[in-house]
Amino acid sequence: MEKKNSGTVGVKEIARLANVSIGTVDRVLNNRVGVSEKTKAKILKIIKELDYQPNIFARRLASKKKLRFATLIPKVSEETTYWEAPLHGIRQAANEIKDFGVEVISFFFDQNDKSTFKDSATKIIAGQFDGVLMAPMFEDESAVFIKTCNENKIPLVFINSDMPGYNNLCYIGPNLYQSGYLSAHIVNYLSPADKKTLIVNISKEIDLHHHLLRKEEGFRNYFEENGAINQISKIDIQQTSYAHIQQKLSEQLSKSSYDVVFVTNSRVSTVAKYFEEHQIKGVKLIGYDFLEDNILHLKNKTIDFLICQKPQEQGYRGVMSLYDHLVLNTPIEKEQFMPIDIITRENYQYYSN
Repeated sequence: MEKKNSGTVGVKEIARLANVSIGTVDRVLNNRVGVSEKTKAKILKIIKELDYQPNIFARRLASKKKLRFATLIPKVSEETTYWEAPLHGIRQAANEIKDFGVEVISFFFDQNDKSTFKDSATKIIAGQFDGVLMAPMFEDESAVFIKTCNENKIPLVFINSDMPGYNNLCYIGPNLYQSGYLSAHIVNYLSPADKKTLIVNISKEIDLHHHLLRKEEGFRNYFEENGAINQISKIDIQQTSYAHIQQKLSEQLSKSSYDVVFVTNSRVSTVAKYFEEHQIKGVKLIGYDFLEDNILHLKNKTIDFLICQKPQEQGYRGVMSLYDHLVLNTPIEKEQFMPIDIITRENYQYYSN
């Protein structure tokens, strides 16, 4: 079927081609019940072939209903500026859809304090929002919030870290396991067999930050599956002040020397700072995220590789997925994995989040 200009194709034409009533087409466009699967498939096929785009602006004005989305992510802190990028993407999307009667309100929590997550989650439930974008950082608290949203039929989008087995609209972010697996592949190039690798987890809530553990799982499995015999050690640092990190690293490095250090999150710059202050040379350092401090140490040749996974795009696509679902009634892909980008001092200037 030849495509026509979407501006000249309307519901009446679709109804004629499908040999159904205009009301039936309208029910399909608005994802309402009362249409057989066979008829629905036929109408959707015609819509796709005609490249039909409904006049969303007119529809939203006619409905007179304002949609409200809430976002729940960590606040930017002195420890890490990572969450500036998703917030920028959220605000970009919010600005694009505001004229369609959609308001996006941001809520934040301290990623070192579970109580702040619970407080913001309570405010969101009380606010009766139509959709929620969230970073599920604390597993137990997130599970309670997700259950309440499900009971209130509030669609949820997860970004940055997934919660498998829970009912959400979609997940947008890294494939955590593959991210760790790729990091191990890099280590295998840098450090042949019989060399020592140290995994460094820096987080106050190690056991709850399942995204760190999934990366570690992928990292270890690479060596198991490929028959490598690198010696892997791990240190969990649960106080995130520089003084404490410095103390723990000194204790660990006094026990053994390492060829590669793999930091499982964006706090790799803290380890790089320690390396520079203590003049530690000859150790390859790998970590995460395209942040100003990390880039500085990358340029200084202290960090060798940064693994980056488009946090700004995660925020943007998260909001737009809610919009596509609730306004456009379009199907949403359940898992939307970000690319796994490897950044070095040679290519960082051409990269953006």
